[in-house]
This record gives sequence, C-alpha cells and structure tokens, in this order.
Amino acid sequence: MRRIFVGDIQGCREELEELLERVRFDPAGDELHPVGDLVNRGPDSLGTLRLLMSLEAGGVLGNHDLHLLAVANGSRELKHRDTFQGVLEAQDARMLLDWVAGRPFLRTWKDLFLVHAAIHPLWKNPQAPLERAAPHQPSEAALFAVRTRYCDPKGQVPDRDDGPPKPPFKPWHTFYHPERHGGRRVVYGHWAAQGLHVEEHALGLDSGCVWGHRLTAWVAEEDRIVQVEARRSYAQVRED
Repeated sequence: MRRIFVGDIQGCREELEELLERVRFDPAGDELHPVGDLVNRGPDSLGTLRLLMSLEAGGVLGNHDLHLLAVANGSRELKHRDTFQGVLEAQDARMLLDWVAGRPFLRTWKDLFLVHAAIHPLWKNPQAPLERAAPHQPSEAALFAVRTRYCDPKGQVPDRDDGPPKPPFKPWHTFYHPERHGGRRVVYGHWAAQGLHVEEHALGLDSGCVWGHRLTAWVAEEDRIVQVEARRSYAQVRED
C-alpha cells in the first residue's frame, strides 16, 4: 500500500486526473489523501468531488471546503468569485456534501500528521482539540488548523497574513518540533504563495494549481514528489 498526498486541488479535476495517471494510482492498493481545499476557484468542483468520492479518497478539510458547507446550509453567502455552484445544484448534492463533511480536520499515522494549514505550537496532542470539531460549526482550534500561515511561539496569529508580518510572527512550521509528537512529519497545504515546501519535519504541497502553476503529489512510501502543470490560471485575485 502507498499513501499518496495531493496538494490543494480547488476544482482542478483535469490536473488531478493527469497527476493520478502520473503516479500510477491504483485504488485497489493505494490510499489517496488530499490536503484539503478540494473545491472552489477552479473550473470543476463538482467533477472533483465525484472523482474523489468514487476513489474513496481520505484527506482532510480545508477552508474552502468549510465555506462550501456553510453556503450549503445557509450560514454564509455565496461570493462572486466562488465556483462551486455546480455542487449546490447537482442531483447528488446531498451525498457529496455529506461526504465532504465526513472529512476530519486531522489525520494521524505513526510517522505523519495531515492537516490543511497548520498545527498550533502549544498542542501537545493535536488530535485532542480537533477530533471532535464539527465542520458546520468549526471551533477555534479547527479554524487555526485550516487558516493559519504565520503565528508566534504561543500560537497567536497576525491580523493579516497576505505578506510576511513583523516579528514575533513567523511561518507556523518554524515552531513545530517533531520530537514532541513522536517524530511525525506534517503534510499540509493552504500556502500557494510559499509553493512546494520541503523540510525534514514539514512538507507543504500547495503549489498553486488554481493560480496557473502546478498540482503536486507526494508518494510517501517512495518519498517521491510528482507534479503536473496547470492547464491555465483559473483565478486572478488571491482570496483565501
């Protein structure tokens, strides 16, 4: 069995299909784990969800996935740049939305954590604050896990993170210490501006496919990075 982790897809179904061909994904023997942000800003959120569900993908929730769920239940309004209307109008919308809501905020293996954005520097056991978090009413811990790029050593976040903030704020993975967590490496996404980020203790897979760059996979058992080029840039203004 191989675990194949894929960066932020955001509705880029064709690129996902090409990437799965490139890694020779075998649903009978491989596990597929997207890092979250399955939908939005790209051209085919509906097709992406149907494909992932058919492949019995695992993965975690991202902030755009939470936004989809919130719009679907009426607690948030659709934004003019949202591109997941097809999901909301589909005949199988309820099945797809329930499947999305079934993704956790964190997955844990003996050697890895998988989270969309970040792990709080003060969490001794990241599972504890996240395992009961509800996707329709995300807790502060869940919002940290899907939104954070920069923080300070105590987990405080800056007012804005669309550019490097001043000290004491640094990239969250600066404060992640694997020895406190059984030596686990963190696989994450959410940070297209940072791009592919490879460190011994943290692996960022959001390489900005929806912005016209690349979609990235990491095959864990082979420690192999595989990328495909975006067909084009689907989004013009970065809004996360």
